Amino acid sequence: MIVSHITALSNRDVEFAAGVSWQAGTIRGMSSELAAQIRLLLMDVDGVLTDGRLFGVPDAAGNIVETKGFDSQDGIALQWLAWNGIDTGVISGRVSPATEARAKQVKMKYVYQGHIEKIPVLEEILGLAGIESSQVAYIGDDLTDVVVMNRVALGIATANARPEVKRSAKYVTQSPGGRGAVREVVELLLKAQGHWEGLLRKYEIRAADS
Repeated sequence: MIVSHITALSNRDVEFAAGVSWQAGTIRGMSSELAAQIRLLLMDVDGVLTDGRLFGVPDAAGNIVETKGFDSQDGIALQWLAWNGIDTGVISGRVSPATEARAKQVKMKYVYQGHIEKIPVLEEILGLAGIESSQVAYIGDDLTDVVVMNRVALGIATANARPEVKRSAKYVTQSPGGRGAVREVVELLLKAQGHWEGLLRKYEIRAADS
């Protein structure tokens, strides 16, 4: 589903951990049981799926078109989530054909662009997905992402996120956006839900201790 605008405004509050120190690569104040409950992974685009840089390239008519770079390992990891019944989606303040194309490539179900106010988008996605906020994780890097992080079970900040965002997160990735942050989160979810070993077997990879 690709959506460029909605008009409904609403609010949803859930309890979240606050005032607890964080350490990159660890889930604070909880066990992997929380990650095991996630059925939907949402995220911002710039600074999460990308490193935040925007590129202007000329098209055939000489017009400058905005594009951005994505991480290939993030991409295949997002497809692994789809294989294992975990939906994905983006909520972005920018409108970009590159984002739309990338979302299709990695089998994303929800694509909302042009939304700085993200709470109503989250509400709509929850309604469409038919799940509770306790089954959702969200990855962000900037201030506009915190309102979503506060309303889902697992709010995640990338390593390159603003300090205020990291303080609001339950998990801070070791990798920065556009350079493995999404892959890191996907592996966390797959391991917590018992899918990782099966994935290794699919690719004929021996476990580390074998």
